[in-house]
Amino acid sequence: MRVVIARFPFDLTKSGVLESMKGVKPEPITGDSVVIGRRHYPVKQVGEVVTRQDRRDFSAAEVTRAMSALGFTCRSLPQDAPEPARTPLQTASAMLGTPVSA
Repeated sequence: MRVVIARFPFDLTKSGVLESMKGVKPEPITGDSVVIGRRHYPVKQVGEVVTRQDRRDFSAAEVTRAMSALGFTCRSLPQDAPEPARTPLQTASAMLGTPVSA
């Protein structure tokens, strides 16, 4: 399948990506990841190995799109859930330093 990463076209296949990543130790995941075989790799690491380009030259979204199109499972790092909004009573209690009784 032809994909464009960092403005360069690449003809990638699922088996070719599997072969390229064979023996490559996954780096710690701090963002988006892709499952190749039984291992989870950072998307940028996969892009660097498969395209032989510096990972600063392409975005994680480009590689994620290409890997998804080839049938690999891609995951995003879940963002922390925002705190629920405080009620006016909770806000006033916090400002005064008094606990709110239930």
